[in-house]
Amino acid sequence: MAKRFALLVTAIILFSMLLVACGGEKSGDSTGGDPDRGEALYHQTIIGPNAAPGCATCHSLEPGKTLVGPSHAGIATKAASVVPGMSAEDYLRESISTPDAHVTEGFTTGIMYQNYGKDLTEQEINDLVAYLMTLK
Repeated sequence: MAKRFALLVTAIILFSMLLVACGGEKSGDSTGGDPDRGEALYHQTIIGPNAAPGCATCHSLEPGKTLVGPSHAGIATKAASVVPGMSAEDYLRESISTPDAHVTEGFTTGIMYQNYGKDLTEQEINDLVAYLMTLK
């Protein structure tokens, strides 16, 4: 009886460890990115070795405040409905990698830095997307 109990306890512990191991992403994050690293990148003046401008250089986090580009206040919520059938994460990723793919009304193509897709690593883009997804 004691052996069966010990086996049951061991099985429960192993199963619990497996569940924890499979839950490696931060809660609510399907990007594979880290929102804390993304926030740090967002606020840097320059990102990467090619001197790409940081997001906060051109985008405000205050509702309705326009710098060079539109405010990012509530961007996660807005991104979910811009392109029918496209997830907010995919929209944000494409907007970073291919800036002119979706230009916000009232803004001009070619204004946003065009080389983030080349200058940033996939992890940096994932981190930025993860951070932007916290801005609801």
